[in-house]
Amino acid sequence: MSETAPRVGKVWLVGAGPGDPDLLTLRAARLLMNARVIVHDGLVEPAILELAPKGARFVSVAKSRSRHTLQQDEINALLVREALAGHEVIRLKGGDPFVFGRGGEEAEACRAAGVPVDVVPGISAAMGAAAAAQIPLTHREAASMVTFVAGQCKGLTEQDWSGLAGAGRTLVIYMGVATAEQIAEKLMADGLAPETPVAVIENATRPTMRVLRGPVAGLADLVERQRVKSPALIVIGAVTARDETELRALALAHAH
Repeated sequence: MSETAPRVGKVWLVGAGPGDPDLLTLRAARLLMNARVIVHDGLVEPAILELAPKGARFVSVAKSRSRHTLQQDEINALLVREALAGHEVIRLKGGDPFVFGRGGEEAEACRAAGVPVDVVPGISAAMGAAAAAQIPLTHREAASMVTFVAGQCKGLTEQDWSGLAGAGRTLVIYMGVATAEQIAEKLMADGLAPETPVAVIENATRPTMRVLRGPVAGLADLVERQRVKSPALIVIGAVTARDETELRALALAHAH
């Protein structure tokens, strides 16, 4: 008798959204309710994991600034290994898999190994946080352009950030809490006015959400004084104004 090769499973890269379980897509919720193997990030809300059926196997690959449960190459190998063993694998990520989620790297690893992979988008952290804080990332009076950057990228001080923030523009910084001082100094060195308004959104869409405001020159002090912890997003620009009157005044000031 000849042995047949085991059936190859599949990897689903699923966005868990910004935190609130109600912000999951219907497709993501359906996949979770039928999941057998779930490889998840540390920022995924526990209530979302509770949607999985009894007996589902959870593998945490939580990452922090100083400690990774698994390195990215090891996560890639884990996904491939589980799928080649015939399992349907849910790779559950906070926000959206393809917005600072390394989903592209994981999809490439799966394709290279002959493993079918599909992507289920989620509400990104930026979109969810801005909506929860009622900060419009674009606005006819203040911003026709929005840029997303990573605040922990390599070579931060050597990059040219001129033009990313300022009149008519909104800048959203992921993973910027630990480097808030360098970010503020970098932006001002590249031409951003020190009084440009900033909002720091901590624990977006969760019951413990906070929205903290101040000028870019005081960003580091704000983060330290308020003891801001991840997950948190930094939004820079006139759109962070508290109301329409303040927003219009900021837009007018920048126009002159």
